[in-house]
Amino acid sequence: MADRALKIAIVAGEESGDLLGADIVRSLRLATGREVQLVGLGGRHLQALGLVSPFDAGEIALMGFSAILRDLPRLVRRIGQMAGIVADARPDCLITIDSPDFSLRVAKKVRAANPSIPIVHYVCPSVWAWRPGRAAAMKPYVDHILCILPFEVKELERLGGPPGTYVGHRLTHDAGVLGAAKAQSLPRDLAADRVKTLLVLPGSRRGEVRRLLEPFGQTVAMLRSRGHRLRLLLPTVPHVAEIVRSAVARWDEKPEIILDPERKWQAFGKADAALIASGTVSLELALSGVPMVSCYRVDPVARLVALYLVSVWSALLPNLISDRALIPEFYNEFVKPNNLARQLEALFGDTGMRAWQKDGFVEIARRMTTEKPSGDIAAQVVMECIRRANRE
Repeated sequence: MADRALKIAIVAGEESGDLLGADIVRSLRLATGREVQLVGLGGRHLQALGLVSPFDAGEIALMGFSAILRDLPRLVRRIGQMAGIVADARPDCLITIDSPDFSLRVAKKVRAANPSIPIVHYVCPSVWAWRPGRAAAMKPYVDHILCILPFEVKELERLGGPPGTYVGHRLTHDAGVLGAAKAQSLPRDLAADRVKTLLVLPGSRRGEVRRLLEPFGQTVAMLRSRGHRLRLLLPTVPHVAEIVRSAVARWDEKPEIILDPERKWQAFGKADAALIASGTVSLELALSGVPMVSCYRVDPVARLVALYLVSVWSALLPNLISDRALIPEFYNEFVKPNNLARQLEALFGDTGMRAWQKDGFVEIARRMTTEKPSGDIAAQVVMECIRRANRE
């Protein structure tokens, strides 16, 4: 058994989850010295490691209750299709990654079809922020949860969920992040009359990109009207690149669109500040040392639900991890270009707001850093689950 290839099923629908899955696969190969055969769903990073997806992973990267309701029949069909593929493959382990509305439903169906397959879920659902009952509901069909926030293990225990392990976050050991952080730590010209390098990051989901690029363009125009000379850098991902190109074609100041991952981290190292869509990128920027302003617009149904169900005080991971209101965040009707422009101005110079964020980013890195890369710790947990299943 030790000589045969490991067969690992992975379900990852988002760009961030695809990266996490690729890290685990590489770590499994290094730790075991065995080939890893992949089955399941993933994007370009997992596909580069040999995964052949039965459909585009972008189909399940939906944002907002309205989008989910519109596509519910197709999502239900895809959940059943994915669960059938995994159960028929009889993998050594199923790893579901983030996207809980899709991936955990696949996990539940796989457990029902073949209870012998160990199931590990990577990225704890935000049970500590809303719908805490989900923790206990996962326990019958999820054997272990890989947590990326230090406080989540205790939260799972408190809420009666599956056992969890804090694996750290892949970004704390990422070469691109470390390189950007080093560049950000060097002395920087903060003179008011210099050309400022502004990162524009409108998100990786089609809906959020469409909702944010117009106010982001208006913010850039407002900064220019207030006398700022700007260099705009817009890293994005391939599946939304055409939406981005179409939208920014109407801007007076055209950003440089960046698709290459290495050039993205170089842009992070050069940036004076960033205007972002709330999401994982906030943590990338915090660990890189880039001051930022965060925004988000959700669909009307999601706004109504959030009003009654969300209890967490901030939607940004850097704020939650540091337990400080480090990064200003604006939502829905408060995404106002006149305000965003002035918020960014406060980050361009040698200001207290800039120093507050920079100091907080150092504390975040201290709290999150683990001795081993997160992929290695995650791979170790996966192998322990496989060994336990084989003993049983």
